[in-house]
Amino acid sequence: MRNLYAALNKTETLDNENDHIMVQIQLHGTKTQVTINAMIDSGATENFIDKEFCSKYNIRTTQAKTTREVYLADGQPSAMGPIIHAAKVAMDIGTHRELATFQVAKLPNHEVILGMPWLKRHSPRIDWGQGKITFESERCTTWCLKESPTVYAIPEDKAREENLKVEIGATRSKKDQRIQVRLLDPQARIPT
Repeated sequence: MRNLYAALNKTETLDNENDHIMVQIQLHGTKTQVTINAMIDSGATENFIDKEFCSKYNIRTTQAKTTREVYLADGQPSAMGPIIHAAKVAMDIGTHRELATFQVAKLPNHEVILGMPWLKRHSPRIDWGQGKITFESERCTTWCLKESPTVYAIPEDKAREENLKVEIGATRSKKDQRIQVRLLDPQARIPT
């Protein structure tokens, strides 16, 4: 069976900030919680989380029932690779709390993508121009919210900078952590 996941707006090479917004989220892994910025993308037909990110922050993954390939809107295979794991993790967006389900993939540009399943489930009112997200659906007001239903988007450059700080901070805080480096030139040498 071939699954076509509409575009992710070609997440691998996103250049247009008008087709998505960034929002700060907090994920609660098995040992720690992490604050990161997620992309809300109405072109993504699934919710995704980066495989390396799950590993780094002890976000538990489970084997998917079936392996699924990810395709872009033009029918080409995505660099994200096949989906072989899923993750369920507690997630906060402002005072909105839920148990979120993600497909685990190699995400080159974002750690978390909230797509159409998330948008349909919570039906937030999004003012794309103002970058304002309001959770006012019956589901959210009954189950997800602790307080105010409105959160604000973050400019993508700021979101990426904050995410980089989180990643660097996590790398520095662990002893004996090895960093994987891909050589782009066979003649290149890694300084020691």
